[in-house]
Amino acid sequence: MTIEAWRITGQSQIDSYVGRWAEQAVTLVNTLTVDRARGRRIEPPADGPARLSAIGDLASALSPSRPLTAGDADRLAEVAAELRPVFGRTPEFGTLNAALIRHGAVPHLQGDPPRLAFHREDADPVDAWAASAATAMAMVIGVGQGVRLRSCEADGCDLVFFDVTRNASRRFCGLSCQNRAKASAYRARRRD
Repeated sequence: MTIEAWRITGQSQIDSYVGRWAEQAVTLVNTLTVDRARGRRIEPPADGPARLSAIGDLASALSPSRPLTAGDADRLAEVAAELRPVFGRTPEFGTLNAALIRHGAVPHLQGDPPRLAFHREDADPVDAWAASAATAMAMVIGVGQGVRLRSCEADGCDLVFFDVTRNASRRFCGLSCQNRAKASAYRARRRD
């Protein structure tokens, strides 16, 4: 009988490559689709130039070979909206499967030295990014760690996050939401 090391330590089997892509998906979803964050209403960027400005440094990481255009930013907003339902208590795997197909997720080696990529070699930057991010999220779910793709449980917050805690018990996007939830629960107990 073989006992996998991760079952003993309780740590996830998610490697840094997959984790990096999952974190990029979180950043894009939070930047382009969320309209409530940490108890406040926010306006997601409405058009290509505003979206391109909002993703800022992430744009150079998404497309190191050529600068992204406003049209690319609009397409990335569609991808972010497509990936949003995967985060949460009842993830929608159908949308993730559709994204894998639509963006041509095909594992292959590219470059010198070779590195693993999850998109067609001729894919444009948006399809390449979407295929790689969707594949990473599918890999997280596929190894039984889908609970790590979460959305904040605080009232008034729609932010998503990738839970990297040892026991996958994180419930909030950050300390401000956690503190707001605790204060709200305290006030509710005091009223009762």
